[in-house]
Amino acid sequence: MLHLGDYNFLEILRELEHGMYLGSEDGDVLLPRKYVPEDAQVGDMISVFVYRDSEDRLIATTLEPKAKVDQFACLQVRDVSNFGAFMEWGLEKDLFVPYRNQHEDLHVGQWALVYVYLDENSDRLVGSTKLGPFLNYDPIELEEGDEVQLLIGPEKALGFQVIVNNKYLGMLYRNEVFRSLTPGEYTQGYLKKVREDNKLDVSLQKQGYDEVREASEVILARLRAENGRLPLTDKSSPELIYQTLGMSKKTFKKAIGALYKRGEVQLLPDGISLLVSS
Repeated sequence: MLHLGDYNFLEILRELEHGMYLGSEDGDVLLPRKYVPEDAQVGDMISVFVYRDSEDRLIATTLEPKAKVDQFACLQVRDVSNFGAFMEWGLEKDLFVPYRNQHEDLHVGQWALVYVYLDENSDRLVGSTKLGPFLNYDPIELEEGDEVQLLIGPEKALGFQVIVNNKYLGMLYRNEVFRSLTPGEYTQGYLKKVREDNKLDVSLQKQGYDEVREASEVILARLRAENGRLPLTDKSSPELIYQTLGMSKKTFKKAIGALYKRGEVQLLPDGISLLVSS
């Protein structure tokens, strides 16, 4: 059975001038010439993404979309019509988000979190920015401090909307972000809190003791690489600290305090230095 909106492993049946035809239980599927790998031959098995083109014909491609069916993505609006918005998602045909599926009206250039699903009535892949029906509302088994995968969404008033583990909606607060983030980026994060509405507060860094321990090891490693000296103090700017060590100023201060108490570093007016015994 052909899986629309997903990757399929299909056999190349025959080659024509305009491409190759791939076999499936639901009929032959065209792989246009521009997507055919140079070394592809009749009889080979090939992995392709299958969707419908602008004329609703089944089509295969070796391009990789930014999301498959039943996945979330953060996409940018390429165009808007009287019927809805068209999102750029890595394929030749944009992903259509009809007005009935829009949480708020979308405009060209805007980034939005989108869920990709197969519309049963039209048998087409469509998107929805009304995320509620597609989120997971089962009891959350994650615990505070657990590592999670974050899909970075658009920036809002409080921070960045994120999708956590392709299941839950979360918030990454602006005052806890110390590096540039790109909509659609996947990154590692950590669970801070499960709210009553089943939404999650997350962080890019571990909290508590584990956070300080890891930060201390990062500082020691950087000191050894820099001949035992770093021009950073508790008065350095958050931006410089993050640029140098990849951590927040708050975490840096906790870590150098712990290292000082352990007798591993010396705090100087213009920086920190590694003690010889470390």
